[in-house]
Amino acid sequence: MAERFNDRVYARVREVPAGRVATYGDVAASLGSPRAAREVGWALSALPEASDVPWQRILNASARISFKGDTWRAVAQRQLLEAEGVVFDADDRVDFATMRHRFGPPAA
Repeated sequence: MAERFNDRVYARVREVPAGRVATYGDVAASLGSPRAAREVGWALSALPEASDVPWQRILNASARISFKGDTWRAVAQRQLLEAEGVVFDADDRVDFATMRHRFGPPAA
């Protein structure tokens, strides 16, 4: 049976080390589905609260936290990232030049 898309997303997100970030699009592209950034977001939003997937390390393409009306999750995400050493600038952006994780070739 083919591995579910969500499970593939979770496996890739687990590869992002503490103190680094990636985008939804980075994860999608690393899975060989570069147009599936939105689906990556849906997969991460479906995680149970006790999950070991470091969802907080995934940002939008503008290097910001995405939180469509979910203020609590946005605050929690920022706190988790800052605890890992991720720095935000005055515009609430992360410097991708120094903090962005680069995945290897697309997973099969």
